[in-house]
Amino acid sequence: MAPVRRSTVYRVSPDALPPDPFAGDPHDPALSLDVPDGEEPDALSEQERDEVVADLADLAVYQALLEGRGVRGIVVDCGDCGEQHFHEWSLLRASLQQLLEEGQMRPHEPAFDPDPANYVTWEYCRGYADAVLSDG
Repeated sequence: MAPVRRSTVYRVSPDALPPDPFAGDPHDPALSLDVPDGEEPDALSEQERDEVVADLADLAVYQALLEGRGVRGIVVDCGDCGEQHFHEWSLLRASLQQLLEEGQMRPHEPAFDPDPANYVTWEYCRGYADAVLSDG
């Protein structure tokens, strides 16, 4: 019988590990692991649901007015990380629909090397739509 070889287990200091990419992110996907089995995440209030439905309707108008002019989507200044997030029309619609159906938006891959000139703010969309639709 061959002798049993024991391996050495090394302890790694937490300082030697790479940083957690979701540290401080309120949308950390691991946070959903804290929801006990059988429980659902907090549902949207009736007012929140109404706001998401209104945002979806507005988004359809904004896309119809701006996509033909070369606008690819909306840029959002993120209060959590302080960076701009670029959302193409379909991604933003899917995220809002998911929020409506599931009560939360899952993290998604950011746009790869977006050209900021192709994205506008929600406020710009609202102003543009108001101007175009008020001209009749």
